[in-house]
Amino acid sequence: MTFESELATRKDELSEKWAELILQTYPKETQKIWTRQKDRFQNPVGAAIFEATRALFDHVIEWQDATKIAEELDRVIRIRSVQDFTPSQAVSFVFLLKKLLRDEYFKQMDKEGKLAELLRFEAKVDNLAMMAFDIYSKDREQVFRMRVDEVKRAQSQLLKRAGMIADVTTDSSVD
Repeated sequence: MTFESELATRKDELSEKWAELILQTYPKETQKIWTRQKDRFQNPVGAAIFEATRALFDHVIEWQDATKIAEELDRVIRIRSVQDFTPSQAVSFVFLLKKLLRDEYFKQMDKEGKLAELLRFEAKVDNLAMMAFDIYSKDREQVFRMRVDEVKRAQSQLLKRAGMIADVTTDSSVD
C-alpha cells in the first residue's frame, strides 16, 4: 500500500485532527466555541475550517488540480488574513499538516525503511505552503485596498456634507 493510499483510508480522521490543530492556534475561548459547535450556521468559521481541511486533504493526496487546491486554501486563508495573525502565523496551518503526519507515521515508516515516501509527500506540503503564502498576500492586498477605498468614500462624504466639494454629476451648464 502506498503512503497516499494509507492517507486516503484515514482521510476523515486525519483531516479532523488537522482542523483541530488549526483551531488550537486561536485563543482558548475561541477554541472551545469553534470545536464544540459544528453547525455551519451557529459556527461558520469553525465549520469552514473543518470543511476546507477535509477538501484540502483530498486534493493534497491526489495533487491533480491546482485551482481546486488554491480555492480550498483560500477558504482558510481568507479567515486568517482578516484576523490578528502575522503572515507567518496565518499560513502556518499548512505546516501543521506536516507535524500531524510526522506524529502519526514517522516512527512506523522509519522502522519499515519507508521514510523516503513520507519525505516525498512532505514536499507536497511545502508546495502547499508556498501556494498559501501567495494566496495570503493577494488576500491581504485586497483587504488593504478595501480599507483605503472605504476611507476615501468616507472622506468624500464628509467633504460633500461640509460643502467643500461640489457634486459634478449634475448638469449645471449655463446655456
